[in-house]
Amino acid sequence: MSITVTNFIRMAESSCMITAVEGVKCYGIKEGKYGLGVVVCKGKVAGVFTKNRFKAAPVIVTQEHVKSGEIEGIIVNSGNANAFTGEEGLKNAKKMAELLARKLGVPTHKIAVASTGVIGVQLDMDWIKRKFEDVFSKLGTSREHALSFARAIMTTDSFPKECLIETNGFKIAGVAKGAGMIAPNMATMLAFIFTDADFEPDELQEMLRKAVNKSFNVTVVDGDTSTNDMVLLVAMGKKRVNKKLFEQKLTELCINLAKMIARDGEGATKFMEVVVEGAKSDEEAFKAAKTVASSLLVKTALFGNDPNWGRIIAALGYSGIEVSENLDLSIEGFKDGKSVGVVELVRDGESMRSEEKAKELIKKSDEILFKINLKVGNGKGYAFGCDLSYDYVRINSEYTT
Repeated sequence: MSITVTNFIRMAESSCMITAVEGVKCYGIKEGKYGLGVVVCKGKVAGVFTKNRFKAAPVIVTQEHVKSGEIEGIIVNSGNANAFTGEEGLKNAKKMAELLARKLGVPTHKIAVASTGVIGVQLDMDWIKRKFEDVFSKLGTSREHALSFARAIMTTDSFPKECLIETNGFKIAGVAKGAGMIAPNMATMLAFIFTDADFEPDELQEMLRKAVNKSFNVTVVDGDTSTNDMVLLVAMGKKRVNKKLFEQKLTELCINLAKMIARDGEGATKFMEVVVEGAKSDEEAFKAAKTVASSLLVKTALFGNDPNWGRIIAALGYSGIEVSENLDLSIEGFKDGKSVGVVELVRDGESMRSEEKAKELIKKSDEILFKINLKVGNGKGYAFGCDLSYDYVRINSEYTT
């Protein structure tokens, strides 16, 4: 954890905006639980979508639209998922695309649509149409424009999630939302990423899928997979850049956004990163890390400042990977972006009897790093998550009321 989530958030608050990429214009509004945002972004596009069998109407529409390899705009609403809404829901998703397409003077299939919120309720299209005129008339490129869009797409999020990377003459910027229903097949999350680099749609698709697998797909809040997950990558520039470098920076940006999502887990008080080394393969290492980060017993222990490392051992044991009792396990704590100490819990399969030290470390930390060395191979992997608190139950018990 070379850069902590706290520092990611601080950087985002200062200058990480999608409008730093030339050609991006946006704006958004938020009224209570409901929001509407628009981005104008002419370029080549790739997308990764939810694996939930009940795909929301905007997911179905956008999956079809991005097949052309190009889009010119994105329209997003929050507060209503437009999922499990039948033919009327599909028609409404298409109407949202048509609203922006008409204003831009482009075919409807050049518009991506996204929604997030409550499942099973029809959109209030009258509200969307009214607010769309206001949003479109205020499109711009300032910090406030970018922030208004980031806030418009939030639901139970407690802060906007933005990231900007500038390197070797090109930029990648992204904005995301997500705080609950986060599982290793993406989340109740949306992410929109823009770059001034130039790649063909098939290249973008390949790089995006790899980046998502190493970021959003290893992020766990509660184990649920939403109907509306969507990540779009839009290349808007003419800069030909090194593909390997671009893929590296794209993955870095996605990891930054994924960590913010995990840190903002509904009701969360602590961020958790699980790093696994010495696995039989990278695939097994990632599987082990996700299993630990997904464990409700590990998550609740973290909330209670309980250094019950046996729960981590149990999760590794049922993860389905090859394990050895000769493993190492340690914990490092961070507070306000700075390390506050490291405690060894298990060395060579033997307890270090350091539970009291670990308990004090957890108490004074807001970010926790578990490091596990399985000692059965050279595989490495990681996962991001958070604790599970009383507030998670409260937030989700009151979600529609």
